[in-house]
Amino acid sequence: MGFFETFAGKITYTFLISMIPVAELRAAIPIGYSSGLNIWLAAAVSVIGNLLPVPFIIIFIRRIFAFIRRVNEKFNGFVTRLEKRAEDKSDIVKKYSFLGLFLLVAIPLPGTGAWTGALVAAMLDMRLKRALPAITAGVFTAAILVAFITCGADALFFG
Repeated sequence: MGFFETFAGKITYTFLISMIPVAELRAAIPIGYSSGLNIWLAAAVSVIGNLLPVPFIIIFIRRIFAFIRRVNEKFNGFVTRLEKRAEDKSDIVKKYSFLGLFLLVAIPLPGTGAWTGALVAAMLDMRLKRALPAITAGVFTAAILVAFITCGADALFFG
């Protein structure tokens, strides 16, 4: 039996997937659940893993982008695309602030999530103490929605 087939391995795998940009908890919860974890355990592990990178993104991403541009001009296009993506997603946050950031993270669709929310917050110079609660609330909401989509209401509440 390999490590990822053990209980600890399944939790670790779910946790790691939830930290990956784009996949985040939208992929981690169904994968954790399908590997045999209880839906609420899969969701809890995914929420923790999804939130872990957020403060680092908000605080350091601009410096990381500047460093990448300085070190290797070949990555300039990649960094510019990420900044453009954040700019494209920032309208709702500019208009509704906390609620806009919450909605951007909470809606479990491609191009949304904690990484995008943190990137938008960083590009808009939002302070961590203002952005983190909105992103956290959005991640919890997304986890509930993804768990619901994964299992359906009957399995979540009565199964």
